[in-house]
Amino acid sequence: MKKHLQRELEKLKKRILSLGGMAEESVRMAIQAFETRDGDLAMKIIDSDREIDEAEVEMEEECLKILALHQPFAIDLRFINAVIKINNDLERVGDEAVNIAERVANIAGKPPVEVPFEYNVMAEKSEAMLKSSLDALVNLDADLAYKVCLLDDEVDEINRDIYDKVKAAIQEQPERVGYLINLLLISRHLERIADHATNIAEEVIYMVEGEISRHRNDMFKPDDA
Repeated sequence: MKKHLQRELEKLKKRILSLGGMAEESVRMAIQAFETRDGDLAMKIIDSDREIDEAEVEMEEECLKILALHQPFAIDLRFINAVIKINNDLERVGDEAVNIAERVANIAGKPPVEVPFEYNVMAEKSEAMLKSSLDALVNLDADLAYKVCLLDDEVDEINRDIYDKVKAAIQEQPERVGYLINLLLISRHLERIADHATNIAEEVIYMVEGEISRHRNDMFKPDDA
């Protein structure tokens, strides 16, 4: 029975990593669509979201089946509990990529607005955080997971800066308020992707160390101080 459970858990790990790859690709395409104002690519992202949704439902059903049939405990139970939460976060990452794509579809083909800020840094950090959180999951690397958590404040700060600058741009260019609101929403969606990456990293810490790290202010190890 134990060997059968371990086989099921290994399959579960492969499936969650596959879903992670799908979510990561969706984010990459969404950022590309935004950078190039590519409406066709944006619609492709929107149309492909169903695949992530279906994979998320199948993953949850598989977790519940393992819980019912094998009644795992200790580290195996912790792993399944973490997978259920990571599964939900990955589905939400896919949703945020779709949200970005919808904003891109709204502004594609319209004259760009001259604004005093760039999204490149925020997009790169959010995408890197997602990749690192998944790498931490693959390798059960708590140290890398802690580093992901530390980056979240940086993305939050960039988001606040963009909010202030968009607000100022709306006052200066009220005739382009619709375009600017879409830019503000894209910033918010990128910030939410970083939040979900942080959630995944926290679940990796939980899996490795058995410690719930959410809502803590000391998200670093002593040698990081």
